[in-house]
Amino acid sequence: MKPSSVALSVVVPLFNEVKNAPLLVHRLRDVLNALGQSYEIVLVDDGSRDGTRRELRRLAREISCLKIILLRRNFGQSAAMAAGFRRVRGEVIVTMDGDLQNDPRDIPKLLEKMAEGFDVVSGWRKDRKDTLILRKVPSRLANRLICLITGVRLHDTGCALKAYRREVVQHIRLYGELHRFLPALARVEGARISEIVVQHHHRRFGKSKYNITRTFRVLMDLISLNLFINHLTNPLRFFGKIGIWFFLLGGAGGGYVAYRMLSDRVPLIDMNVMITAVFLFLVAGFQFLFLGLVAGLIVKTGDRRGGTLAPLEVYCGEKS
Repeated sequence: MKPSSVALSVVVPLFNEVKNAPLLVHRLRDVLNALGQSYEIVLVDDGSRDGTRRELRRLAREISCLKIILLRRNFGQSAAMAAGFRRVRGEVIVTMDGDLQNDPRDIPKLLEKMAEGFDVVSGWRKDRKDTLILRKVPSRLANRLICLITGVRLHDTGCALKAYRREVVQHIRLYGELHRFLPALARVEGARISEIVVQHHHRRFGKSKYNITRTFRVLMDLISLNLFINHLTNPLRFFGKIGIWFFLLGGAGGGYVAYRMLSDRVPLIDMNVMITAVFLFLVAGFQFLFLGLVAGLIVKTGDRRGGTLAPLEVYCGEKS
């Protein structure tokens, strides 16, 4: 039997947030109870090693609206968020960080903006409480690059505090650092996107999980996202164009070889390097063409295997 739905689901990935988790849950309950609608809080532990899991199990036994998902190891924020999305029941999904830097009191503002007819509402940390060199500067550069490539104009693509309609995100597959590009992926589904200013607080407990190497992972995922957005329906056009250029270069090289042989009487053995280059260009052209055909078959067939990320445990609250 299909589980009954609720109006709102709040999904929070956690990693080593033993002191922040209980405070976050209580602040969320205060805000969500005031909304006067049904809700659930879904906390996804991404392989914590500091006692967070023990604290989450305790909270799940005490709070009925709480659902706890424990992943087997640290998969990353995108995978943790995807695990939460697969198990929510809410018609609207709100995501946020578990470090208390996002403010739960901004959730009603997100919902009010969504009520205007938007499918995705993103938070903008206009007064961001982070270090300038390690956090703000890389984030601003990455944000401008993301907006340029994806065409989604947001001031703060990295803000975790966002609201989505369930039907927009339920079919989106997340991996790598793609959680940062959820608005762009939602736009592929035809979503209407807006943005509001939200509060941002200093971290009180624990350490930031951000490091400069994540910037390079974001850039790699951005390249694949660009291919996904622009050539999802017909990847043969992308790979076919590259293949045609190799065919043209190979054809031009082949014409040059023929000209030298017929006009200048150059022996074939003296042009072995050029002939090898022509052969390699033609082979590369066929490979890109074949790759485009295979990618097109994958897109048309679809991935019917389902997700492979299995949680270690799932807890639901037992009493209020």
